[in-house]
Amino acid sequence: MSEEKKEYAISVQDVTKIYRLYDKPIDRLKESLSLPHKEYHRDFFALSGISFTVEKGQTVGIIGTNGSGKSTILKIITGVLTPTSGQVKVEGKISALLELGAGFNMDYTGIENIYMNGTMMGYSRKEMDEKLQEILDFAEIGDFVYQPVKTYSSGMFVRLAFALAINVEPEILIVDEALSVGDVFFQAKCYRRMEEIRQSGTTILMVTHDMGSIIKYCDKVVLLNKGQFIAEGNAGHMVDLYKKILAGQMDSLNAELEQEREQKQHHDGEGTDGIEMSDFSGGILEGEDGAGAADGPGKQIGSDSRENPGSQKTGDRQGSAAGTAPRLMKEQITINANRTEYGDGRAEIYDLGLLDQRGNLTNLLLKGETFTIRECIRFHADIEAPIFTYTIKDKKGTDLTGTNTMYEGADIKPVKQGDEYQVEFTQKMNLQGGEYLLSMSCTGFEHGEHVVYHRLYDVANITVISNKNTVGVYDMESQVTAVKR
Repeated sequence: MSEEKKEYAISVQDVTKIYRLYDKPIDRLKESLSLPHKEYHRDFFALSGISFTVEKGQTVGIIGTNGSGKSTILKIITGVLTPTSGQVKVEGKISALLELGAGFNMDYTGIENIYMNGTMMGYSRKEMDEKLQEILDFAEIGDFVYQPVKTYSSGMFVRLAFALAINVEPEILIVDEALSVGDVFFQAKCYRRMEEIRQSGTTILMVTHDMGSIIKYCDKVVLLNKGQFIAEGNAGHMVDLYKKILAGQMDSLNAELEQEREQKQHHDGEGTDGIEMSDFSGGILEGEDGAGAADGPGKQIGSDSRENPGSQKTGDRQGSAAGTAPRLMKEQITINANRTEYGDGRAEIYDLGLLDQRGNLTNLLLKGETFTIRECIRFHADIEAPIFTYTIKDKKGTDLTGTNTMYEGADIKPVKQGDEYQVEFTQKMNLQGGEYLLSMSCTGFEHGEHVVYHRLYDVANITVISNKNTVGVYDMESQVTAVKR
């Protein structure tokens, strides 16, 4: 479709939002009364020259770390905030899921709030009469709808607010982290309704940290970082770039963007969507079969037949013929600076990595795909029978899963001082989407006593991206059939 034929529901052009920050409240008064117009504030750029468009019927996601300006740009689009400079054009009736229930009057009943908010959104009393039952059925709050909303539980309040916003058939739906309200059954209904709205041709602009939702729903994704526009494109490639930001790999990110700009200039717009350079584990490129993953659990490589520790197909330990120092895996993923570390020092886990199904270093893993935990260990003393381990815990510190070379029957022969081993644990990711913590160690048994040579507690985070979560901690991978009888 040519540029002039495209119909835009939302157009954001060079939008900047600056907040004035004062060290003390009195400084604001001093500045306003200053005859020479002395400034007592410093400018904070929440957004800096942001531009993008959303076509009618498109689902567009905005991603970025906390503080990148995602919610700010949504509030500007919906008219809650005014930009310092720039322009926003919106074509269509908006329903926004920003701060659920923000427009509710706490003394009004649920019914009264439904009609009041409907009027504010431009619907007549007759139109709201037609939508009322659908809203009530979706909210599932029963006769409480006739009670003042100040008597509602927090769950009832957000369910009613969500039901109202999502069942008024908007032309543009704007969603900011609003799909996680209520219990798992209500969340499932929210996602089904979102899909129905998307299929009906409604324009959707969404902000979420759930990369699974971004991948599932979005036709295009805009990536922001610290108020700056980074890139826009297909969901898989943008998640790749987002992973680099999370890992602090800004040099790699800028180099990739520069390469894409050069390719775009060279090919005059052809092949510039970045798919061919994507390392996103949610999509397998043509001809790829997951090469680079480990052969099996507990695979170890001894010093007599040693590979370069940490080497993998994306070149994580890049060294030139001139002898430049190779990069360690742990330099290319997010490592916990406040990890707990101890042991008697006879062994040292000097490098570690998380690899997705295609062998790429990343802290973001896709549920349902194979991944590898890799440890590189250097021995500073002779040890009879070392054991290599890993454990994955939730944010509360509960052990969820883990294994070691002894459990897996991959016993290590006696090692000598100076030996180096690379150990890989490869398995399928069945944990639900969410945040987890990885620990690993090198231990052993000596004279019947358990000995820790080196242990790293909570050394790295694992973010699991899921298109489908089930109940509980992990997925039973049920195969479902339903036959009418």
